[in-house]
Amino acid sequence: MAISAAFREFVSDLFEPFGEIETKLMFGGAGIYFKDRMFGLIIAERIYLKADDATRAAFDDEGSKPFTFESKGGEIMSMSYFELPPRLLDDPDELATWARRAYEAAIAAKGKKKSRAKTPSAKSSPPSDLPLVSPRKAKKKSAR
Repeated sequence: MAISAAFREFVSDLFEPFGEIETKLMFGGAGIYFKDRMFGLIIAERIYLKADDATRAAFDDEGSKPFTFESKGGEIMSMSYFELPPRLLDDPDELATWARRAYEAAIAAKGKKKSRAKTPSAKSSPPSDLPLVSPRKAKKKSAR
């Protein structure tokens, strides 16, 4: 289900006390970005915020559910994005606090991924039995 322009504008207005956000369409939903870092999702016109070990309990206490989807194999997958507690829609200052924590969780998660990526794995190195391919030579223009 596509996200309407009106709902994207509503989300931008909602997060205004936090800062200027950007929504980018993706996979039938949208990502919510601050300073080029995705910290939230919009799916089926529901807002989800990034959670980590430090913030997950607050979402649980509010009864928020994680964003889930069905994989190609039929397995239900859960992500680290939790539905925005409805009461925050009427409390812009507290919403800004939750958004800041989600943004910090997104920064921390990105840092973890980068540090793991620096460690080479056996799968990431090219097979040694493949020949190296030389770059293509530029084609010469023929005079006509």
